[in-house]
Amino acid sequence: MQVEAVVFDVGRVLYQWRLAQLFEKIVDDPVRLQTLLDDVVTEEWHFQHDRGKPLSEMAPERIAQFPDFEPEIRAYAARFNETIPGPVPGSHALVDRLDRRGVPLFAITNFGHEFWAGFRPTAPIFDTFRDIVVSGTEKLAKPDAAIFDLAETRFGYPAEAMLFIDDNHANIEGAANCGWQVHHFVDAPRLEADLERRGLI
Repeated sequence: MQVEAVVFDVGRVLYQWRLAQLFEKIVDDPVRLQTLLDDVVTEEWHFQHDRGKPLSEMAPERIAQFPDFEPEIRAYAARFNETIPGPVPGSHALVDRLDRRGVPLFAITNFGHEFWAGFRPTAPIFDTFRDIVVSGTEKLAKPDAAIFDLAETRFGYPAEAMLFIDDNHANIEGAANCGWQVHHFVDAPRLEADLERRGLI
């Protein structure tokens, strides 16, 4: 079926994301830094915020569990944008080309509600997107089928008419199981080739 709309993931597809990007600035001891990333401010723990848990609960709970790391946990809550180094090379150019062709653009992102509120104003690329489903706002997260069903309703296209692009294999499987066309993102050149093959750019 011809793709009628393209739906992007955000983290590691349109924008790079590394928790270490922030903490390398504020932690000099390599052993402490590794412990922080392995055991304290982990991606698994962070995912609670993506699923809708507020920072006002997460940070105090984590500080109580790891009181020696209170400064770093507070920095995570206050300086999250510093974990986003910049765009993924080549991806924004593809968004621009799709937009110039008049392809409807959307996004589904696992992103905390509060962090999205702080990040979105820094990212004008999303001005051309018609709608963005944010997991922390909806309290639904990929790869759950519910977030894809919500997006299908919100975006106004049948699942099979939309191409979903994500770097996470589980998320790709979740979308495919809901009937979406999918592209497992590795890098912009491979995505470009797929978009060209589909006649979208």
